[in-house]
Amino acid sequence: MEIKLIRAGINEAEQLWKMQVQAFQGLYEKYQDTETSPATEKLEKITIRFRQPFTYYYFIEAGGRAVGAVRVIDHKEAGKLKKISPIFILPEYRNRGYAQKAIELAEEIHGASGWELDTILQEKGNCYLYEKMGYRQTGKLKKVNHKLTLAFYQKD
Repeated sequence: MEIKLIRAGINEAEQLWKMQVQAFQGLYEKYQDTETSPATEKLEKITIRFRQPFTYYYFIEAGGRAVGAVRVIDHKEAGKLKKISPIFILPEYRNRGYAQKAIELAEEIHGASGWELDTILQEKGNCYLYEKMGYRQTGKLKKVNHKLTLAFYQKD
């Protein structure tokens, strides 16, 4: 099945936000990270990001259907890392390789090197995916609460 990244516009902010809330709800229930969870973000925050000249939102499309999304932060400045924050796949479409392909496509669009991201250290599947894609832990960790620690990654 062909996977595509389709650039989202500000008029699609609400659709993207609803997908994000749905995609991160399970992790929110598991970790109760009210301060940092994308499941608890307000629509206004997504709308503000759409207006940032360095933010690129893409729907991840498979078979003509939006199965997730990714936000790329790219200042297009030498020496400044690009960032994936967040990437998500809707629960019913997970474990089909969509996230991996979406990262590959984002790297084709924005350049293959100079990336960073963070993920939940306790979510071993996420860590495995990023490490398989060439991302390496920086050693920086941020404890969010007694259940959740963020691990920071880079790809040169």
